[in-house]
Amino acid sequence: MGSDLSMKGDVYSYGILLLEMFTGKRPTDERFKEGLSLQKHVKAALPNRVIEIIDPILLQESAKGGIIIDITLNENRLGNDRHLQCLNLIFEIGLTCSAQSPSERMDMSDVVTRFCSIRDKLLCPT
Repeated sequence: MGSDLSMKGDVYSYGILLLEMFTGKRPTDERFKEGLSLQKHVKAALPNRVIEIIDPILLQESAKGGIIIDITLNENRLGNDRHLQCLNLIFEIGLTCSAQSPSERMDMSDVVTRFCSIRDKLLCPT
């Protein structure tokens, strides 16, 4: 927002990139006008409608790993709630990293810790 470079600016960019990768949408997308933004789009979908904002290409690629999309019933669902919880956590990381106020953004060491926790949750189901 200012002229000084900082780690918090890099964290913001990382958060936006994360949201872009998982939604398949860019912050400059035509739908993000008149007060709507990529962050608001994601925030509005959490936690119950995350399946509606995930990039469909990711769901197609993940179908082999337990994510099921039943289009014939006009219903989207994940084959495992653990996957849905992890997607929510990933989007939350993206939102926190891209918070408007630099003081509200997480440190990258916290991002790594959270991603390791998500990985462990996916790999070691309890």
